[in-house]
Amino acid sequence: MSGETATGEGVRDFIRDTIRADLGAGRVASVVTRFPPEPNGYLHIGHAKSICLNFGVAQEFGGRCHLRFDDTNPTKEEQEYIDAIQRDVRWLGFDWGPHLYYASDYFERLYEWAEHLIKSEKAFVCDLTAEELRTYRGTLTEPGRPSPFRDRQVAENLDLFRRMRAGAFADGARTLRARIDMASGNINLRDPVLYRILHARHPRTGDAWCLYPTYDYAHGQSDAIEGVTHSLCTLEFEDHRPLYDWLVDNLPVPARPRQYEFSRLNITHTVLSKRRLLQLVQDRHVAGWDDPCLPTLSGLRRRGVPPAAIRDFVGRLAISKSTGEVEMALLDHCVRENLNRHALRRMAVLRPLKLVIENYPDRGPGGAIEELDAVNNPEDPGAGTRRVPFGRELWIEREDFMESPSKGFFRLAPGREVRLRWAYFVTCTGVEKNAAGEITALRATYDPATKGGDAPDGRKVKATIHWVAAARAVPATVRLYDTLFSRPDPGADGDFLADINPASLEVLADCRLEPALADHPAGVAVQFERLGYFCRDTDAGGRAVWNRTIGLRDTWAREQAKGRG
Repeated sequence: MSGETATGEGVRDFIRDTIRADLGAGRVASVVTRFPPEPNGYLHIGHAKSICLNFGVAQEFGGRCHLRFDDTNPTKEEQEYIDAIQRDVRWLGFDWGPHLYYASDYFERLYEWAEHLIKSEKAFVCDLTAEELRTYRGTLTEPGRPSPFRDRQVAENLDLFRRMRAGAFADGARTLRARIDMASGNINLRDPVLYRILHARHPRTGDAWCLYPTYDYAHGQSDAIEGVTHSLCTLEFEDHRPLYDWLVDNLPVPARPRQYEFSRLNITHTVLSKRRLLQLVQDRHVAGWDDPCLPTLSGLRRRGVPPAAIRDFVGRLAISKSTGEVEMALLDHCVRENLNRHALRRMAVLRPLKLVIENYPDRGPGGAIEELDAVNNPEDPGAGTRRVPFGRELWIEREDFMESPSKGFFRLAPGREVRLRWAYFVTCTGVEKNAAGEITALRATYDPATKGGDAPDGRKVKATIHWVAAARAVPATVRLYDTLFSRPDPGADGDFLADINPASLEVLADCRLEPALADHPAGVAVQFERLGYFCRDTDAGGRAVWNRTIGLRDTWAREQAKGRG
């Protein structure tokens, strides 16, 4: 990826400083990280922070990063999620090469190591129910109580554990627990569950297993098997690190990985809890995991967000142990900044109002058509120009006309002259209305001497508006997205669903686009001049629609400039 080095010099944070120290001291010969998603949902923007960090530091220091699926809970995991995660990581710009792994690859070895713990008298089979386990576990202020089955002998534990694997018991009937310390101040060390019985079909192993390791048991050992040197996790796993280390220290693992924690990403006006996202999908508050309203990577992709903008956004975030919340406006700024440099400009009218230029030559249906030059991107001279058709009848934005203009309104009004983008000066000469008094069309005249948008006599106008030639206009449906939640902290008062923004989506079914957009590729955002950035998509029926990626107003940059002032 561009801008990255093989030396690790440049960006500094506590994780990169730790890696530099480990390499310098010879504790590790090369850096190996991993991105370990559980395939029980789609990835979201919060995962992008972990993806960019894990793959980024590996690349910076000349190491490698593994993609490993922690597929230890078959009741929630699906092949659909596995495929989507791989697709999203690649889209974000990263590649794991030959290093694609699954915790299920190690089920047999993990089972053997569990028997090792039993033989070492460091694990036992427990018959307590899930509710009893919670009761015996204690609280944050009170120690737990030993299970009445804690002192089972090795032979009995081995026999029961092997029968658990053979399917002799029902779900929840027994668990395998580590024998550590029920009085520990860290609740994760109070004889944690290592294996549970689940008679469920696994996406990869099918019905071969009915006994599955917990995440805490499988995670560190998978790291060790793969030779991971730096296991980077978010802060919620900090209290799990003593268990991670205990298991690595008490098993015959081939390596000694270390876990380091950093703060997870929290963004205003959205939720980054997989459980809550799943609820939004299952309860049909959104149209699926890839709904452009969602902060999932697939949703952002459908919305037209470039992966480079997400990498830029993540690169601006501090890698630390301090928790906090990031303004959605910063992500919007990064998206807008990227698209401003790279996106082509096109004209589109979302709420059309007919404009008839009475003195323009009328040579047939729709009037004469001429081709005018328009710049593709003023920020990129190499983007060149295009030809746009112009005729007697045009579509303009309804909001660009006001019959009785208010103070500060400088666009089209009766008797007022404005510039048509890339075209001519026009002056409004009349207004047509229907029986209900609604404006249906405008009449105007144009000045042929102003072709290209400037007057030879030097006269100025106060407004430039965009337009689309009616005879060549492409009809379109446009979806305008806003934040999914109306408040910055959804659920702060209880039910997060109550904070869903009812105006998060507006569908406009009668829009008009310039012809150059007829064959524009899906997934590539363009700027609709004066309106924002939009991306071509398809609806549930396979019909073309355009999603608004983001508007043009940059509130984050404005606030930053105000602060500097």
